[in-house]
Amino acid sequence: MIYLDYQATTPLAPEARDEMLRWLDGPEGSGFGNPHSQHRMGRQAAAAVELARDRVAALFPAGGRVIFTSGATEALNLAIRGSGKGGSVSVSAIEHAAVLDTANTLRAGEGRGHVLNVSKEGQCNTAQDVPSDVRLVAVMQINNEIGTIQPTIDWHRKAKENNALFLIDAVQAYGRIEVTGADMIAACAHKIHGPKGVGALWVRDGIELEEQQTGGGQEANARSGTLSPALVAGFGAAAKLAGEQRAADAEHIETLWNRARELFADWELNGSEDARWHGNLNIRKKGLDVNRLMSECRDVMFSAGSACASGSGRTSHVLKAIGLSDKQAKNSIRLGWGRYTSTEEIEKAAKAINAGAKAQGL
Repeated sequence: MIYLDYQATTPLAPEARDEMLRWLDGPEGSGFGNPHSQHRMGRQAAAAVELARDRVAALFPAGGRVIFTSGATEALNLAIRGSGKGGSVSVSAIEHAAVLDTANTLRAGEGRGHVLNVSKEGQCNTAQDVPSDVRLVAVMQINNEIGTIQPTIDWHRKAKENNALFLIDAVQAYGRIEVTGADMIAACAHKIHGPKGVGALWVRDGIELEEQQTGGGQEANARSGTLSPALVAGFGAAAKLAGEQRAADAEHIETLWNRARELFADWELNGSEDARWHGNLNIRKKGLDVNRLMSECRDVMFSAGSACASGSGRTSHVLKAIGLSDKQAKNSIRLGWGRYTSTEEIEKAAKAINAGAKAQGL
């Protein structure tokens, strides 16, 4: 099988797997301790958590703290709901559902959601107003469906001008490019070759959050729940590796992008070509039956849209936000690659996908 769905999840790095195994059982079965216990096994597990925290923090800006969560969805909910009540929460029209739906479902007294528009290239520019009562602005750094890189530095400045906090969903950016400054930044492990089930919210020093998941307050009284040393350690190992290999990974991904653009030259590109993470190729063909294509290319793993919305029957809100019709959006596919993808795999996948489209008369 050829895996080209890196925006949905990434293969687990061997280095992350090895680090996790130490804390699943460890030497003579002693690595399973609760990191919140005071005995020796607990202290050893806690030390592993803090080492991972430092490794994860190294890919965020300076001047903040890392709160571990179950994933980016929990991190984003904590940021949006825990950073204040009342006022408006302004989010771009192409945010992940974890941001867009959370902002839109704020109850009376918690504030209300406000949507910022994007251009046909998929960028959310600052030449638009935010509500006068805005308390939080959220703009993702790299879009998960079309790979567009957003002007987050400009949005951070605009948020400050309006006395609002600024939140970045950096799930697709963290470990791949430099994460820009903000008040809060969310990331998760499984998008950088770490394990599923663990994420992080980076919070700038001086910002206090109201706990949304109450209990023992294990994470600086901002998030309750026993941490998994294995998951956290895997996240830390993946972050360390991402930092060490970022330049090499970027060069490899650029090579794959250039080859893929040659192989899919007669497809329409969705979103910007230049202001884009080149590990993401979202393309369309008029009249394409994507479900039939996926059935015929079952050995190539790619997406018919956002992995989070697959099977829902809903048209991609991202593709609609950049001006595509429902039909055009449903004629689109997304290919994603990364560290462990080879040029040969791109070529084999393109041969199969193009043959499948040709079989439909396209």
